[in-house]
Amino acid sequence: MADQIDFIHTLTWEDLPQKVRTQTHLNLLDVLGVGVAGSQTQTSAIICAHAHEDFGGTIPLMFDGRTSSPLGFALAAGMTIDSVDGHDGFNPAKGHIAAPMIPAALAAAHEVGASGKQLLEAIVVGYEIGARTSMAQHATAPDYHTSGSWGAVAAAAAVSRLMGLDRETTRHALGIAEYHGPRSQMMRCIDFPTMVKDGAGWGSMCGISAARLAAKGFTGAPAITVEDASDYWTDLGSRWYCLEQYYKPYPVCRWAQAPMEGTMALQKAHDVTADQIAKIEVHTFHESVRLAMKRPQTGDEAQYSTSFPTAVAAVHGTVRPEHLEGDALFDPEILRLSDAMDMQEANHANEHFPAKRLARVALVLKDGTRHEGDWNEPRWDHTNPPTAQDLIDKFHGLTEPVFGKDRSTALETAIMRLAETGLAPLTDQLFTPIKA
Repeated sequence: MADQIDFIHTLTWEDLPQKVRTQTHLNLLDVLGVGVAGSQTQTSAIICAHAHEDFGGTIPLMFDGRTSSPLGFALAAGMTIDSVDGHDGFNPAKGHIAAPMIPAALAAAHEVGASGKQLLEAIVVGYEIGARTSMAQHATAPDYHTSGSWGAVAAAAAVSRLMGLDRETTRHALGIAEYHGPRSQMMRCIDFPTMVKDGAGWGSMCGISAARLAAKGFTGAPAITVEDASDYWTDLGSRWYCLEQYYKPYPVCRWAQAPMEGTMALQKAHDVTADQIAKIEVHTFHESVRLAMKRPQTGDEAQYSTSFPTAVAAVHGTVRPEHLEGDALFDPEILRLSDAMDMQEANHANEHFPAKRLARVALVLKDGTRHEGDWNEPRWDHTNPPTAQDLIDKFHGLTEPVFGKDRSTALETAIMRLAETGLAPLTDQLFTPIKA
């Protein structure tokens, strides 16, 4: 346990490998770009109103302008980011470290007047603690819990560092966060997609609450996943899991993205248009087959579907947020293809999950022609990562439709120069509401 606490409080920006420093900026860029897109969702509207009306406080909510407490900020920002399923993730966790951790770190950094480097250091701490806690929890707990459960511990670690808590107080903060973290059932939300999503907002709120409670003397140690799961902590400080995140080209569940890629690849290879397709056959792992929402009625249902976004990809050659809401959910050609998808569970894909999300696609055309693809994975895994420019282009693709090129560039600059220019340029952007 000593090594974990030492890591939380002694890591320095200057001692980090350059690759880690560069990727931390890009990870923050990616998650906040998704947050900009998420600010336009009904989920964000509801949770921001709740945070403002029921929490009180003086911190402006992200991209909203109304104020709340640090806890309300973390809750609303976490759920806003999570409302568009486009943020980075960690394969062994089957979930996402940044979405519950970064909102809590942002709130704490603002409250304590942290520098840009101090925020970035806390984010690195959050990724490294979160990755190992997630693996420890999945190895020891029988259910598949949402990211907010172990994400609460990652958030508590980042906030404990920013608050400058002592060793024993930090230990209690991690224990409180683990104990009260939302052990919510991920597969229930897969089977019945709603706004509860991956528990990111609740985990973020829990993590910052835990650190603040510990600072007041509230006890909660030990955190079992941190103190009693030593196998997952031996490489802390030498292996950097912030470099082993995956990124999403499309704002839907990662489990749907291999079928999407396989479909588009076959269309390109054989010059097939959507109207020529009679059926899409997909062999993949159990969890992807469970994403069974063929005719989603809401954006949340569309994001947690395999067939619908694959049909969108076949028709549009991509999937963007606007393809997953409103009238786009009732496009007759997309619904035809979604209804015509045949999902089959495959042992080969099951054996490789969660390290890999494999799928194999076949297109059956209306004239009887059959085109079969090989096993494929989603793009932008850490073994074949996006370039920095890929992530920057994704960021602008999400943010410019919401608040224009100039503000997108200003937010990008504030994030990418955070270590040099400090926190104020970033919070200036985060706290300024988006005009209708």
